[in-house]
Amino acid sequence: HHSKHHATYVKGANDTLDKLAEARDKGDFGSIVGLETTLAFNLAGHANHVVWWKILSPEGGDKPTGELASAIDEAFGSFDKFQAQFNAVATTIQGNGWAALSWDPIGKTLITQQLRDHHNNLILPTVPILLVDVWEHAFYLDYK
Repeated sequence: HHSKHHATYVKGANDTLDKLAEARDKGDFGSIVGLETTLAFNLAGHANHVVWWKILSPEGGDKPTGELASAIDEAFGSFDKFQAQFNAVATTIQGNGWAALSWDPIGKTLITQQLRDHHNNLILPTVPILLVDVWEHAFYLDYK
């Protein structure tokens, strides 16, 4: 996953940055909107994977404790209610994307979000705490 899919987003971002610089140098500003969309897609894929790699753990899978557990209880009522809501967020993404548990610093609460096609259609300036990759490439090998 890391050397294939994640690396593709990094290469895509780097290639697009080069194309943006070339378009600016040539004065081809009409192509910049499309290139910026491509850049956003690739940077979001890279950023989401960076967070995802950091939260993976071979010892994971248990209920959270401490401040995170308290914040989940406050925002969702209980861990079980959060888990049900998060599962609904993850399993109802139309197409590809990510399910996110994020901190909303303005509302000072945890929220769940769907990141379709991993464009950062986030409520700004939220901070992702937990991400689940629900792109087909994340699970297709288990079901071929």
